Amino acid sequence: MKKSSFVEGTIIATLSIVIVKILGMLYVIPFYAMIGVQGAALYAYAYNIYVIFLDISSAGLPIAISKVINEFNTLGKMDAKIRAYRLGKHLISFISVVVFLLLFFNASLIAQVILGDLSGGNTIEDVTFVIRCVSFAILVIPYLSVSKGYLQGHNIVRESSKSQLIEQIVRILFVLGGSYLFLNVFHLSLTSAVGISVFGAFAGGISATLYILCKIRKNKKELGFVETYEKDDISNKAILKKIVMYAIPFIVIDIAISIYNFIDMVFILRMLDYFGFDATNVEFITTTITTWSSKISMIVSSIAAGMSVSLIPNIVEAYTLKKWKTVNFKFNKALQIILVVCFPMVVGLSLLSKPVWSIFYGYNELGAFIFSLFIFITLFFNLYMVTSSTLQSLNKFKAVYFSSLFGFFLNGFLDIPLMFLFHHFGLPPYIGAGVATILGYSSSILLALRILKKDHDLSYTSVFQMLKKLMIPLCLMILAVVFLKMLLPISYDSKFSCIIYVGIISIVGAVVYLFISYKMGILQEVFGKEYLSKIIKKLTFGKISI
Repeated sequence: MKKSSFVEGTIIATLSIVIVKILGMLYVIPFYAMIGVQGAALYAYAYNIYVIFLDISSAGLPIAISKVINEFNTLGKMDAKIRAYRLGKHLISFISVVVFLLLFFNASLIAQVILGDLSGGNTIEDVTFVIRCVSFAILVIPYLSVSKGYLQGHNIVRESSKSQLIEQIVRILFVLGGSYLFLNVFHLSLTSAVGISVFGAFAGGISATLYILCKIRKNKKELGFVETYEKDDISNKAILKKIVMYAIPFIVIDIAISIYNFIDMVFILRMLDYFGFDATNVEFITTTITTWSSKISMIVSSIAAGMSVSLIPNIVEAYTLKKWKTVNFKFNKALQIILVVCFPMVVGLSLLSKPVWSIFYGYNELGAFIFSLFIFITLFFNLYMVTSSTLQSLNKFKAVYFSSLFGFFLNGFLDIPLMFLFHHFGLPPYIGAGVATILGYSSSILLALRILKKDHDLSYTSVFQMLKKLMIPLCLMILAVVFLKMLLPISYDSKFSCIIYVGIISIVGAVVYLFISYKMGILQEVFGKEYLSKIIKKLTFGKISI
């Protein structure tokens, strides 16, 4: 198995996650058409709860394992490295079983919390059933994550990335195949169809786990499982303490994000009901914000996820060796990649929100409007992920707690007041929830940057300089997109028409943005001329080089 450099590892992980997210976006089109608005709301309820309990069972541990493995590997502590992996597997297995039991037997109570007094849509019994169906995934996904964390701790990104593809493909087969068979062949209820769909997370996890374990078994020698190492002076208790110490910040932050998303969903649902929206619109708006809009924006959020896979072990390695210039360089590089890649994607998706929404869910003015606004949250989330991951990689645990929890509490504190404020001025109240989220993430990012500057004298000059230069290709891209929108005809009722429309405008917009960015030297500065040349050669089959 091949190790990857920082930029290469980032690109491999990101491309893999992008492909996974694209598959996740595409399956939504036929799935949403099969289950409709009510089924979509039911699916969203189950998955939002599943994510919270998955975070409780595994959040932080895979990354902590990756971090510990990389640290011991860098210091030559091979025996401790192997023991850390095995201890991590035992720990995650125990936690997973406990969390599964909690979720399965408390599903009815959770369903009551979600729906409250809302009537006219899904019932408490429906929500209870689908939560129990998805809960089985918690028995396998955390174990899979720890195994991937071991590989990532060795800077081996490819195999971990391939397992994600396997997991997603199997899950999608269950989602589409299962829901189709249950509805159209066996003629079962909508609730049963959604139940088998969410159960696909378990099937996908099993498939990916078998693949990863097979790869580890085939590469035992390379991964250090064959040789007998001299026992290190590090006890199992010390290793467990280190794993837990590294994991706690990730657990706190991931759970905080998931719980806030859940609370956000409940707040929006309750407030819209309070403002007099009917049950159908309440469920549609709430699940559009919390689930279906984010399904489309997955491709943008995947950039930060891919970044973290490569960034954390690289930052840990530099930190362990006290190479502060390398830490500063890689952190700045991560921020630059997020801005260069994500900023134009977010703006482009917002400008094309109507045809994009129509492709996935059919034309809906309200859905497209919500998506055009809430897509910008993804950019702030990505920046937050990078800054938070860097703090955690540098063992700045108190800083992680302070910056992240301050942002989440600010978000929660502003949610209801801003929804009332927007409603008072005759604007959709749910926009207030979006503004609160952006303000929360922004405060966390600024606090993290201030702490890194103060404690480690990190400089962000190169990021700000690049951001100023980026405004030129970004503005020219916007002009090109707006011009083409006025020029090209479109029928929102035709998915094919929307696909052609989005395809033409996206290609032209991307060409304008990339060409100007290249001419200004932005792409060379961020990705490196040598690696950029390598990518262009591969894409053009060796016909073009720079």
